[in-house]
Amino acid sequence: MNELLLSYLPVAIFIGVSLVIGLGLMVVPFIVAVRNPDPEKVSAYECGFNAFDDARMKFDVRFYLVAILFIIFDLEAAYLFPWAIAFKEIGAAGFWTMMIFIGELLVGFIYAWKKGALEWD
Repeated sequence: MNELLLSYLPVAIFIGVSLVIGLGLMVVPFIVAVRNPDPEKVSAYECGFNAFDDARMKFDVRFYLVAILFIIFDLEAAYLFPWAIAFKEIGAAGFWTMMIFIGELLVGFIYAWKKGALEWD
């Protein structure tokens, strides 16, 4: 029975450490919170500029294009890691499937580059 309990000791340690970190992250903001507020300290700051009266102001579409491109290439990395780990088991079919996938992403990247989506004039 002791061997069974000892095999669960790393799990118990992990749960204990995660509870301490979680509780610490919930308590620390109350300790370091703003105690002497002034308008500059408590003002909202988003997207690199101060908040305005109207939330429906014009917003540069390039921020959205960069976000979409980041998501596309982040997904590529998320697919490449498991593919690289299982490379020996998937064979030629898996290799060529990934090459088609990377080719499609390359075509999209070249299209975005030619359209100027990556330029910040």
